Amino acid sequence: MNWKYRLLSFATATVVTTSSFAQQAGTPLGSTPAPDPVFNYTKKDKDLLESPIFGQKAYFKRHFGNESPKFELRSAAKFEDFAVDNKLELSLRSYLQLVLANNVDIDIQRLGVEIQRNAITRAYAPFDPVLIGSFNSQRTITPTTNQLEGAATLNQLSQPTNLSYQQTLANGINFNTGFTASKLSTNNSFAFFNPALNAQLVSGVNIPLLRNRGTAVNKLPITIARSRLRIGQENFLTSLLQLMTNAEQAYWDVIGARESLRVQEKALELSSEALKRSRRELELGAISPLDIYQPEANYASAEIQVLQSRYRLQQAEDALRRQMGADLDSRFKLMPINLTEAVTPPTDDAEFDREKIVERAVRLRPEIRSVDESIVADDLSLKLQTNLLRPDFSLRGSYISTGRGGTQFLGAGSNRVVVPGGFGDALDQMFGFGFPIYSFGLQMRLPIRDRAATANYADAVLNKRRDLLTRRSTEQNVRQQVLNAISQVESSKASVKLAAVARDFAQKQLDAEQKKYDLGTSVIFFVLDAQTRLVNAEAALVNQTVQYRRNQLNLLRVTGELLDERGIKVQ
Repeated sequence: MNWKYRLLSFATATVVTTSSFAQQAGTPLGSTPAPDPVFNYTKKDKDLLESPIFGQKAYFKRHFGNESPKFELRSAAKFEDFAVDNKLELSLRSYLQLVLANNVDIDIQRLGVEIQRNAITRAYAPFDPVLIGSFNSQRTITPTTNQLEGAATLNQLSQPTNLSYQQTLANGINFNTGFTASKLSTNNSFAFFNPALNAQLVSGVNIPLLRNRGTAVNKLPITIARSRLRIGQENFLTSLLQLMTNAEQAYWDVIGARESLRVQEKALELSSEALKRSRRELELGAISPLDIYQPEANYASAEIQVLQSRYRLQQAEDALRRQMGADLDSRFKLMPINLTEAVTPPTDDAEFDREKIVERAVRLRPEIRSVDESIVADDLSLKLQTNLLRPDFSLRGSYISTGRGGTQFLGAGSNRVVVPGGFGDALDQMFGFGFPIYSFGLQMRLPIRDRAATANYADAVLNKRRDLLTRRSTEQNVRQQVLNAISQVESSKASVKLAAVARDFAQKQLDAEQKKYDLGTSVIFFVLDAQTRLVNAEAALVNQTVQYRRNQLNLLRVTGELLDERGIKVQ
């Protein structure tokens, strides 16, 4: 999987299936702006930040520029595509597309992964070359104690200059090379050179023989950082699964609230018709004045239920707007919403193969892949801590070429001869390599007791053991979640069927009571009671049907199939 973390838009196919979505590519979505071009990733390695080298224009802009990054958030997007007659017409597919385009929580999770990606660049830091330069000027005036110091008061000016280059290679070898120049001016009458100009070309190398030996060991921090990035990617998928589940739950909450309002409005119509009929019968003297109170009470109760249902629908729609970012745009935060997804009873009577579904969930759930990657990182950490337990034993070598120049004084007294000279003489001698200094040696740093390294190694062992147990526990939890979700779906299927049967019987009972009332063999109380039972049965059917869709959604989440089923591709 190409982990660039762009959420692709849905394809425009009418039938919402995984295959239809996979056939077409979408455009990048998200409410966060693209990163500053200065912080782009390299083309050779998409996980490494571009780090300019000294001398490049981008280097000076990065390290000496005063420009601060700009942070601008884009406004809500894509709502114009679904605005029809000043209403938002949203199917489940189009709603989820708006969620992917505008949900801030998804963008927050995505940025967290990018921070983990930057840790890979940081892990390369030990191999970055360093250029060090220095210059110092020091005047020293001291009283002398004997004639051999060449002056009654010794006055010296020392001006050393150093320039060195250091780098650690991937195999652990550290080398440095540098140039040192110094100028010494003095009033010492015995000085042969005044000013004395010295130049040195210095090179050194340190080769590890035990600890930090080899490319594999020295690149372990990079490998660990890449492993932790993959862990972050799997954790992002886990968060995305939950966020998309919450978003779709909000969609079905609105549909459930809408259908409940429809049922309550129908109940209000029935109560209104019953009240009107009772009032006419009261005017005609067919019923007692005491019999009018029950229809009036039922009507008042139905009005209250409608009012409460409208407020519940409004709250559900506000939550829906939050999920898809409509509350970020003044044009759409108050625009009416029309959800086009129908609430239909389940028609699939096929039985679930529980063990097969569990196996698929164990394979697809990102939590398990995250723990598996943590175990890989633990193995790498064990190798790293094992390396740090070893003694620091290394081979060192150095080579120095020296040159000297300046105005030379030969002889003494009247025979003293001044030979002009300069820094070029020092450079000629230095590059002539006639005055070398070279050395090599071995160095060992052997800790008599290293408690820190011992504790770090013990932590690495315990982390590996903990992650192995976590893997087992996670697999058990996934199995339990899947089995529970399957049971909930099966229970919902049965509940919807029973609710449909109860609704049909309630309708027949109301029709029967109405006919008996028309024939004068029943009273209004039984008619109103039958109306109440019908309303309750219809409300139960709506609730069970919506709950079935929620349980289906939960099953897709716990099996890890939700993103594929909804056609969401993560890159």
